[in-house]
Amino acid sequence: MTSSATSQQPASGEGSLGHVIFIAAAAAMGGFLFGYDSSVISGAVTGIQHHFGVGSGETALVVSVALLGSAVGAMGAGWLADRIGRIRVMQIAAVLFAISGVGSMFPPNIFVLGVWRVVGGVAIGMASVIAPAYIAEVAPPAVRGRLASFQQGAIVLGIFISQLVNYALNEGAGGNPNDHIAGIQAWQWMLGVETVPALIYFLMSYAIPESPRFLISVGRMDRAREVLRDVEGQDSDPDARIAEIQQVMASEHKASLSDLLGGRAGLQTIVWIGIGASVFQQFVGINVIFYYSSLLWQSVGINASNSLLISVSTSLVNIVGTVIAIALVDRIGRRPLALAGSAGMAVALGVAAWAFSYRHGTGTTATLPNTQATVALVAAHVFVLCFAFSWGVVVWVLLGEMFPNKIRALALSVAASAQWIANWAITVSFPTMSDWNLSATYVIYACFALLSIPFVYFFIKETKGRTLESMG
Repeated sequence: MTSSATSQQPASGEGSLGHVIFIAAAAAMGGFLFGYDSSVISGAVTGIQHHFGVGSGETALVVSVALLGSAVGAMGAGWLADRIGRIRVMQIAAVLFAISGVGSMFPPNIFVLGVWRVVGGVAIGMASVIAPAYIAEVAPPAVRGRLASFQQGAIVLGIFISQLVNYALNEGAGGNPNDHIAGIQAWQWMLGVETVPALIYFLMSYAIPESPRFLISVGRMDRAREVLRDVEGQDSDPDARIAEIQQVMASEHKASLSDLLGGRAGLQTIVWIGIGASVFQQFVGINVIFYYSSLLWQSVGINASNSLLISVSTSLVNIVGTVIAIALVDRIGRRPLALAGSAGMAVALGVAAWAFSYRHGTGTTATLPNTQATVALVAAHVFVLCFAFSWGVVVWVLLGEMFPNKIRALALSVAASAQWIANWAITVSFPTMSDWNLSATYVIYACFALLSIPFVYFFIKETKGRTLESMG
């Protein structure tokens, strides 16, 4: 624990803000791939179903299996980052992304496609951990929230670009994902295009410095001093910052799972809070909108082309909400944004549940009355907006900064892994739950949004403006 004299970092880093923004943006390219890979499947899923002749059960497994890979990647990323560095982990993730893209483009059967989805999932999990941890470690405290928000900004941009690419490829193939472009089916192009941003991510990783905290941990003091001066400004005192970081590290050792243990519940309270935030972020059902957008809207009578357009519009709203969060997260704090978002999501999900209760029929014969269809579309967009300006950004910011230095990378890995498992549970269950009762499914999501309000109020502490060394 640092003294109060060192707990507030001077804003000397403002002079190097442009350089720090570039570093954060480059690191956040992993988030772009995370968003692209997570969402691209929504446009390809109907093409996959027809190409391999599979039903909703197999489809749910192919969509969700990547998330189990993500849980594995997230769990291992923190351990790996503490041993080989943050930049090397980014590069490994980029290579796995590229391999997954090529493999998913040409699968001989549904099983092999699932394997390549797992490989991509491992890369997603690694990127989901390393970007917020790295950005939090290089960013000056005065702007850390905004820079950490780049992760979610990149995620939503990746989602939007994937939806836009899906729509363009689908239209280029004549409105059918199983028709061909240059001899290859449109859905295959959708999955394969991610190799391009994967290559960009790999190259950009060579243009940014290693985390100063990792450099200090391996004894590279001269390089750590250079990086700190670059990111915190020429008027900063890198020697004082190194001394502060070393003071925190003095009694530390390489974190292991035993370091997360404590208390009556098995894990330290702060670790459980991180897990809880991660689980709530997923249990409101946000990724149903992105993973199953096309199927969701087709299940209430909207045709394939229009359902893809709706996916594009919700992705645009997602970007708008994220920009709002980036502008506000360091001004009004993490907790107020999370509380406002929870309330908005609960209302929007409740309204959507009411609208979906008027659905008649199932599958391709399903319909909604015009009034309820309009209400459902508006509610879905409001839900995405409320999530984007709150939980979408706040959770990633908190996970990058809420844990004590001693366990930060490993605890973030555990929390992110829990997030991917929760994501998997929602994703694999939605097709069956939707067939059972779409309206009731959204009532359940609304209940989780409501429960997130007391969770934030009683358990989440504000981290705005604090140095990482003052977190415990």
